[in-house]
Amino acid sequence: MKAVIYARTSSSGSLESRQDTSRQVRDLEAYCRYNGYEIPKVFEEHLSAKNGTNRPVLNECVQYCKDNRIGVLAVSELSRINRGSVFDTMNFVKDLMDSHVNLYAQKEQFTLLDADGKPSIFAPVLLSCLSLANSLELESIKFRLNSGREQAKARGVKMGRKPGSVETKERKAEKHTDIIKYLKKGCSIRDTSKICKVGVSTVQRIKKTFDL
Repeated sequence: MKAVIYARTSSSGSLESRQDTSRQVRDLEAYCRYNGYEIPKVFEEHLSAKNGTNRPVLNECVQYCKDNRIGVLAVSELSRINRGSVFDTMNFVKDLMDSHVNLYAQKEQFTLLDADGKPSIFAPVLLSCLSLANSLELESIKFRLNSGREQAKARGVKMGRKPGSVETKERKAEKHTDIIKYLKKGCSIRDTSKICKVGVSTVQRIKKTFDL
């Protein structure tokens, strides 16, 4: 049986984020070794709070599972695959089931498929409840952020970046020529990150900016 690991953190760039990702990977590798699973690939994603539902590395991970007949997609907890809404999350999980990819969440000790490869009885109920809880939490965070922003504006606080602090597209192209070169060659986000010695989030931004 082959298993792929997907690890994610909610913030990018900091040493703390990288340590958190490493912990997730280490724990899931131990689980896979215990069960005798081969691990052909590990996917790691670092996201900013404002980009929390846009997950290119997760999409790449799922496509890899489909293309390579991977039996198990292992994550540290179910919130790692939350898509922002209950319906989007359920559609994501249904796509895994249709592709015969079992989802394992370590924190909840959750498996999507049983030993016969069929959906477990409680899987839809548990996923619906957890997805709803995550969606409500995201809405609560957005409400508090918007409320704080409006209060700051009322006090005369200027919002946004300082003039001239945003890099132009031309400057980004000049600064990140290596990243663009490897992405154009077809390298994955994670491999490009390692080759160019930059964060995964940086590669994600450049890929999106230049539509690579």
